[in-house]
Amino acid sequence: MNDIRIRDILEASSGTLLQGDPELSLHAVTTDSREVPEDALFVGIVGETMDGNRFMGSAVEHGAKAAMISDRGVYDAWHEAHPGDKDTAVILVNDTTDAIQKTAKMARLKLKLPAVGVTGSVGKTTTREMIACALSAEKKVYRTGKNYNNWLGVPLTLLELSDDYDIAVLELGLNVRGELGLISSLSNIDTAVITNIGTAHLEFYGTRDELTREKFTITRGFREDNPREKLMILNGDDPYLRKYCGLTGYPYVFYGSAADCAYRYENVRMEGGKYVFDFCHEDLRIPVTLSVLGVHNVMNAVAALAAADHYGVDLQRAAEALASYKGFKSRLEPHEKDGWLLIDDTYNASPDSMKAGLRVLHDLPKETGGRRIAVLGDMLELGDGSPDYHYEVGAYAAGLGIDLFMMRGTDILNAKRAILERAPGTEIRVFPDLTPLIAALRMELKPGDIVYVKASHYTGIHRVTEELVGSDGEQ
Repeated sequence: MNDIRIRDILEASSGTLLQGDPELSLHAVTTDSREVPEDALFVGIVGETMDGNRFMGSAVEHGAKAAMISDRGVYDAWHEAHPGDKDTAVILVNDTTDAIQKTAKMARLKLKLPAVGVTGSVGKTTTREMIACALSAEKKVYRTGKNYNNWLGVPLTLLELSDDYDIAVLELGLNVRGELGLISSLSNIDTAVITNIGTAHLEFYGTRDELTREKFTITRGFREDNPREKLMILNGDDPYLRKYCGLTGYPYVFYGSAADCAYRYENVRMEGGKYVFDFCHEDLRIPVTLSVLGVHNVMNAVAALAAADHYGVDLQRAAEALASYKGFKSRLEPHEKDGWLLIDDTYNASPDSMKAGLRVLHDLPKETGGRRIAVLGDMLELGDGSPDYHYEVGAYAAGLGIDLFMMRGTDILNAKRAILERAPGTEIRVFPDLTPLIAALRMELKPGDIVYVKASHYTGIHRVTEELVGSDGEQ
């Protein structure tokens, strides 16, 4: 984070300085009163169940140099209890969320580095990481930390940026109408990558056409005051992205398998347990090896190479850098224990990602006598079509040769119905709760088995991994 002075924050947020030095420089921002970096501003975010204003005193005790709050009474009570503290800067604003967003926008505009914004229904986090990996072959890259891709996380990310980096890669999420356009408008991006239009969040949008139009609001980050070339990098295999590619009027390129994709993959194969493919661009053909599970990651890798090429990174070096990418926690994360393998894919779930993960389970070679076991639960936020989407997953799973399904949930029973209609005799066990499911799975596992675990995060499905291989992934 570049230094930001109190007076800059006051100007951006239209806040009032209740006490402190307006020339005080800050080097960090936090919303957690328990973990306060050096020279940090604490922001009291007000949520549905938590009023962050109330933790101002705790933040100051933990070292905060300044606080941004929206409740004057909190300051008055703190000031009465600490009359001798004249150094802590306290800024009063009408709305702390709005104020920190405006502050982040101000800070971003002061920076010169270009930025890539990544969004999509499935695969945006992995694509973000792969883009950062490919760019890192020749550039110093800042990437979004943690799951900072929403109305609060993106501003906090922007406030971490500095001109020490050559480029930033930002994940921009979408949960409610208007959110993507808002956070993109703060980010000052010059390249937008859209991975696909799936079924995630249809509960809020109704149709994929509406969802697609919302995804294209990422271009609100293409501000006129940004002199750099603006480009959309779009999944050319997605019919909705093709349908609406001209919606915004900004230039675009396609990546994918279609013949007209500017960045294309061909000849996908398995070599030594890893996916290998040929990356094609103009007259160039480069073999690329991936170290992560899932054939769908070929598309993510092609998007990453397209972004690297757009920023002038040598594609051979970018491809070599991609080979080092190993993925991250709870996204097709492998764990070996006692001779069996568990694939933890419990970060979240949608129909597209669940089918992709089940395909991974199918593709992995199993030992003689070993079984493929799928542990599945409900996918959330799918709206009125949720039963049909679960049925669709079951219909897909029926043809994958999976030996045993273990299920817990309500809508997932539609997947069970589809499997039994298409593959009668398939062994499926349904459990009323995760506790008996985990106990049964523990008893069931034997050397050579491969287990795939998937459901939406809020179902608690991550407990399966935690109880079988440990909460930190260590055995």
